[in-house]
Amino acid sequence: MLQINRIRVERDVIIEAMKKRNFDATKVIDKAVALDDLRKKTQTENDTLLAEMNKLSKEIGQLYKSGEPQKAEILKQKTTQIKERIKQLSEQLEQTKAEFQEVLYQIPNVPNSLVPFGKDETDNEIVFKYGDVLNMPDDALPHWELAKKYDIIDFDLGNKITGAGFPVYKGKGAKLQRALINYFLDKNEAAGYREMQVPHLINEASGYGTGQLPDKEGQMYIIERDNLYLIPTAEVPVTNLYRDVMLKASDFPIKNTAYTPCFRREAGSYGAHVRGLNRLHQFDKVEIVRLEHPDNSYKALDEMVEHVKQILIELGLPFRIVRLCGGDLGFTSALTYDFEVWSAAQKRWLEVSSVSNFESFQANRLKLRFKDTDGKKRLAHTLNGSSLALPRVVAALLENNQTEKGIKVPEVLQNFLGFDLIN
Repeated sequence: MLQINRIRVERDVIIEAMKKRNFDATKVIDKAVALDDLRKKTQTENDTLLAEMNKLSKEIGQLYKSGEPQKAEILKQKTTQIKERIKQLSEQLEQTKAEFQEVLYQIPNVPNSLVPFGKDETDNEIVFKYGDVLNMPDDALPHWELAKKYDIIDFDLGNKITGAGFPVYKGKGAKLQRALINYFLDKNEAAGYREMQVPHLINEASGYGTGQLPDKEGQMYIIERDNLYLIPTAEVPVTNLYRDVMLKASDFPIKNTAYTPCFRREAGSYGAHVRGLNRLHQFDKVEIVRLEHPDNSYKALDEMVEHVKQILIELGLPFRIVRLCGGDLGFTSALTYDFEVWSAAQKRWLEVSSVSNFESFQANRLKLRFKDTDGKKRLAHTLNGSSLALPRVVAALLENNQTEKGIKVPEVLQNFLGFDLIN
């Protein structure tokens, strides 16, 4: 959420930057300023009347003491009128605050200057490529066929238990999941990230804190009886650990990692591109989250990108990194890099990670501040990245490493698994 002071000072700059998102922010920004003006005006009038009430109350007390009850009664009638007006103003103030907050929630984050113009993913900018795109034989199998052949992932069984998008991992498939999770966590810990175990359910305040609400409620599973949400990513509970927290500049960087299952409704997702592991309602993911001093957040973003890059290199997967254009940029992000691995049998790129800098957008919602070295209180910057999401990594590993004898296991996973071939 943008700060209203920034909106006032940088109005024209923000409106121009929002064009990268193909979003005309003029009306919503002007509405936010107008509501803030009304809020201030109402608050001032309310405070003035409260001060007048206090003054009159003292005068009334003095008049009674001095034996002038008639004058006191006249002033009491006046206070009755003031009380009614204060009540009206208080109601108006609460309504204005609520409308003001709702308007602020409608304004996305300001894109960084590096974000390219574009309408959708086809306009994203490729900034790095690694490995050769494999040319598999015509009889190469997609991962859902390989999973069936080697009995390691059962989509039909998951469909019976829950529904489409909830696979069951079996035998070496389950071990591969566990090995990847442990490998990712170990790599993250070695890079200075502290492992956390967090709840898989969040309350409404947590959803608003990181920006899933009110923007993405349609994509989340809701437990209405308890007003709780299943997490779409570990980013949400991990970042909310610091909601309403005051830090010190010396606390930075704060680096956390967590493994969680993730739950996404993915409403409206149909077609061949969602077969197998390509898009699930429940999947495993390891996340990295950083809190940074604003002066260091983009250096931190580069470090996170390099970290994920090295993991994919060790897995031996051909991949590319794309800088998201304005039309594909997430609501809360100022700059995002997506990692896409090559799926050899499907002959398409699959996103396996997004690494983003939210600058102070989430911190403003979270009331996450720190006391800088000069004593001033400032908003921290928050960042997060997938390190990594498992389903499409598994899909690429199965497809790219298939042989006549079975599926070769990357060397970095063999110590976790105890075998080098899935057959």
